[in-house]
Amino acid sequence: MPGEGMIHDARSMSRFKRVLIVLGSVVAVAALAVGGLFTWLWTGADVSTVGKASFQNELAIPPLAESRVEKDGTRVFDLRMQAGETEFKDGRKTPTWGFNGSYLGPTLRAERDEKVRVRIRNGLGEASTVHWHGMHLPARMDGGPHQMIEPGAQWSPHWTVDQPAATLWYHPHPHGETERHVGQGLAGMFILDDERSAGLALPKRYGVDDLPVIVQDVRFDGAKFDHGRKIMQNVGFLGDRTMVNGTLNPYREVTDELIRLRLLNASTARTYAFGFPDGRAFSLIGTDGGLLERPASMERIQLSPGERAEIVVRMRPGERTMLRSFPQDNYGDAWQRRFGGGDDSFDVLELRAAERLRPSAGLPSRLGELEIPDGKDATRGRHFDLKRSGINGRPMAMNRVDETATRGTTETWTVRNSNGMPHNFHVHDVQFRVLEVNGAPPPPELRGPKDTVFLPNGATMKLALRFDGPADPDTPYMYHCHLLYHEDEGMMGQFVVVEKEQRAGPLSGSSAHGDHETGH
Repeated sequence: MPGEGMIHDARSMSRFKRVLIVLGSVVAVAALAVGGLFTWLWTGADVSTVGKASFQNELAIPPLAESRVEKDGTRVFDLRMQAGETEFKDGRKTPTWGFNGSYLGPTLRAERDEKVRVRIRNGLGEASTVHWHGMHLPARMDGGPHQMIEPGAQWSPHWTVDQPAATLWYHPHPHGETERHVGQGLAGMFILDDERSAGLALPKRYGVDDLPVIVQDVRFDGAKFDHGRKIMQNVGFLGDRTMVNGTLNPYREVTDELIRLRLLNASTARTYAFGFPDGRAFSLIGTDGGLLERPASMERIQLSPGERAEIVVRMRPGERTMLRSFPQDNYGDAWQRRFGGGDDSFDVLELRAAERLRPSAGLPSRLGELEIPDGKDATRGRHFDLKRSGINGRPMAMNRVDETATRGTTETWTVRNSNGMPHNFHVHDVQFRVLEVNGAPPPPELRGPKDTVFLPNGATMKLALRFDGPADPDTPYMYHCHLLYHEDEGMMGQFVVVEKEQRAGPLSGSSAHGDHETGH
């Protein structure tokens, strides 16, 4: 007859087994729930608007900004940052910001060697800035986070245009708030012209055969913008639909055989791969900082936030074709493609050709010579390691100079992303040449003048930059990731340009430099 101890042990073992069974069941149920949740998140994470919308809204063309020429030859523009409401959908008004209007801004246009001044009034309820993205100009006029404009104040940057014809843009750059300010609608295009481009047989009638295409992704919460980030998105805000020039589901009627599209990725985090559904080739004629040496035929052009491309597409009488953004196989691993936007696809802009098209001259075989350094006379090299926590291990500090460049010298910068997520890299003031991509010569779309480049995880690029001044030891330019959420988190650094043997001066934190006027 078993003893009481043996009976007790048996009962304890039975209870232990029941506990294990219960715990096992709980773990199994939890695992199934987590697995089911992950499966649900995975299958619902990609976004596509392909074939899902009727493109019935005529594309808005931003007006050319009015200007006047003063006695000394300076062309003067006026911009006002202001809050308002925009009716993207019939009868539903969305609170927005814009320049000289409720959303986006006019297209500024100036010529090489022309003196320009932009009088900017801040009509918002908070401080902001206006940065001239892609422009070569003095650091005090750059519009970075050191040139804040207080509410009711005016800032009047002025400079001489000293670079080739190009498609540039302008947008706010307040430290820690850039994503929100740009996402509210503060952006516009700045087109530069020169004698060489004027003499080329290119489509050049603004709004007719030469179209600005400012692409943004958006998401609506009722009538308002939804700027929230979904779970497992680490690149920043990703919308579920696109707009062009502030127009949802846009179409544009065209009457010419060749149409020039000035593509600007003005989204805050999303990267696009533009092309056409029928696989037609188009001609890339220009990148961020101007024209290529010769047109390059391709079927896709990838643009990360801040990048621009000028493409020319041939239309056939009576046809309709869609500018589309396709999934991207170089975006990163499966996780990043699915949750970071690489798997997404969008119908962006429908082009409708007239039944009879005006004949267009063929594109010239050569467009000109590049005015960017080739790196052969570089005096030094620098390395930049991109991480979300900061560049080269350091988050942005407004009062710290990270790099000092000597005026008149050329440098090579090697930029590497091993952070497990997409980044890009933008440098203020200069247009650079991409020398290498992962140790190999760059593809055609990276052979023109650039100020912003896309670096998926695992990518390394070698760039050649020349610093032509003017020198200013006390006022920095920025370099940063142009995925604006990353920039706002501190993925940014500062450099100053100095004369030979000159040292960088002390920076004054977030105080404003430049020509400011107070008063209301």
